[in-house]
Amino acid sequence: MSNEGKNVLLKALIHCEGCVNKISSCLKGIEGIEEVQIDRENDRVTVKGKRVDPQRILERMKRKYSRNVELLSPKPNHPAPVNKEPQKKQDQIQIKTSVFKMSMHCEGCVNDIKRNIEAVQGILSVEPDREKSLVTVKGVFDPPKLAKTMSKRFGKHVEILKQEQPEKGKDNNKGAMDGGSSTNITMFHYPPQYSNGCIYPPMTFSDENVFSCSLM
Repeated sequence: MSNEGKNVLLKALIHCEGCVNKISSCLKGIEGIEEVQIDRENDRVTVKGKRVDPQRILERMKRKYSRNVELLSPKPNHPAPVNKEPQKKQDQIQIKTSVFKMSMHCEGCVNDIKRNIEAVQGILSVEPDREKSLVTVKGVFDPPKLAKTMSKRFGKHVEILKQEQPEKGKDNNKGAMDGGSSTNITMFHYPPQYSNGCIYPPMTFSDENVFSCSLM
């Protein structure tokens, strides 16, 4: 299956049929392009062909259509080096939830505990439960260190009952190259196939003006 064509997916703002025709016009004539699908509703342009050059298509779109065009797929062969230190810092600032057990005699104790813990850097919320003698703390902190600080500050025994680690977010990337149908996709074939489905871009649109459609 080595003769299968390549798919190049780009993101571009598509306002109207004039934009659709302008995209088709600026891509027309590029070697290797066999078909162009323009999804106006989702601002996506799919270019198909056996010898298409993603970088050349991107540069042509930026030069003749809009500088805001982005290449979504395929990704560049030489991605920028990833700095691992910021990732470590990001892992360290993940929000945690811990439950501490400590005695609370009255509402004054509850208010004092809540006020003092909220003053600690990194604490987002403090929820004391006087009846159960529990304090739920949410934020960016070290539970054992916070328990020690609380014990010194209030002169009470503090016990860690529960520590919940934050769940890592799931990446819900949608398959950009899925073959799903769309209700607002315009297709152009190169060379033209002279059928009823072939659309010829009007010549009234300037190749240098991305908003030429608005002049109508």
